[in-house]
Amino acid sequence: MSIIVQKYGGSSVADTDKIKKIAKLISEVKHNGYDVAVVVSAMGKTTDSLIELSKQISNEPPKREMDMLLSTGERITMSLLCMALNNFGVEALSLTGSQAGIITNDRHNDARVIEVRPFRVLDELENGKVVVVGGFQGVSYKRDITTLGRGGSDTTAVALAAALNAERCEIYSDVDGVYSTDPAIVKEARHLPEISYEQMQEMSEAGAKVLNAQAVQFAKEKQIAIYARSTFQLGKETVVRKYPEGISKGVKAVVYENEIARIVLQNQNKSKINSLLNFLEKNQIQLKELNYAENGNQNKISFVVSEKNIFNWKKVKDELTEQFLNDIKIEQGFGTISLIGDGINKNNSILIESISLLESHQVQVYGIATTSFRISFLIDQNLIKETVKLCHRRWIEEKV
Repeated sequence: MSIIVQKYGGSSVADTDKIKKIAKLISEVKHNGYDVAVVVSAMGKTTDSLIELSKQISNEPPKREMDMLLSTGERITMSLLCMALNNFGVEALSLTGSQAGIITNDRHNDARVIEVRPFRVLDELENGKVVVVGGFQGVSYKRDITTLGRGGSDTTAVALAAALNAERCEIYSDVDGVYSTDPAIVKEARHLPEISYEQMQEMSEAGAKVLNAQAVQFAKEKQIAIYARSTFQLGKETVVRKYPEGISKGVKAVVYENEIARIVLQNQNKSKINSLLNFLEKNQIQLKELNYAENGNQNKISFVVSEKNIFNWKKVKDELTEQFLNDIKIEQGFGTISLIGDGINKNNSILIESISLLESHQVQVYGIATTSFRISFLIDQNLIKETVKLCHRRWIEEKV
């Protein structure tokens, strides 16, 4: 029997009425002859509430204990959903990430899935049950509970789908797929019926919130199609898969990210730079747009980071300043605008025209980063919305 993995985000399970509606949808899929594994997020703003609760106890809670706390949110959802499924005559069983075999590395708050051992899930599916798995969580090889960071339930779902050799993975949320930019900023944003793994991954890395970048990487490796859909408004969807033939090249989306900081360490020897890199690794800080210039013993390194993705950013910033004193500069107030598309860097025409476009509208560019599928500009975050509109109009709306 074919297996379908479904994932429901926090807005889809925000209250018990929505959980009952989802149970009905899942029961219909089950009655149509599929084996179904479901991954759920915490209800609504539960995770945010747990974070606020921790702040009432400590300004610097240990990461391990935060994982223990945050992992409870998904357990509430999965238990309630199983109860609702049983009311529809569907046998269901809830499993935590560790019970489902989600094995991660030993990082807390931002763990990476290294292996999935779905033996218990397969056994229960073969017994005719719907298996409901708590997303966003796993267990390290040290047997500690870990969480997967922002968007981690997506990763759980796709990793599980890969391990189960599922027919497809369906990601349900409050939006009906992927758009060419944020519809809340640009009303002319276009729905994208399909998009490649590579472009979707670049969009996620650059700030798009529809799908998690690590989840897309799992799907790409196993060639599993992801269907991004709205939970309660059927109709549109976006299919993420191997790039289909006949789809036009060029800019396909404009993505942005706020709260970006640039860190510069200059006039330092390699030992000091290695100390900085080790500090960043210890604090699980992902680097973006890394630049390194070597000049004897007077080397310079600079990079940007996403503040909102760093656990206890204020503490990290204070420790950096204390350790490196006047040799380090931490510049805040930036944002990034990214153009996403296949082949956009096959020559420099899009890059050159984009720089000219921004300059003509008095948007200063502080840094540029490129990949095969992305061009990113570091700009003042106060100019993000207007720059998104500007770039979307030029590269999406005016494109013939």
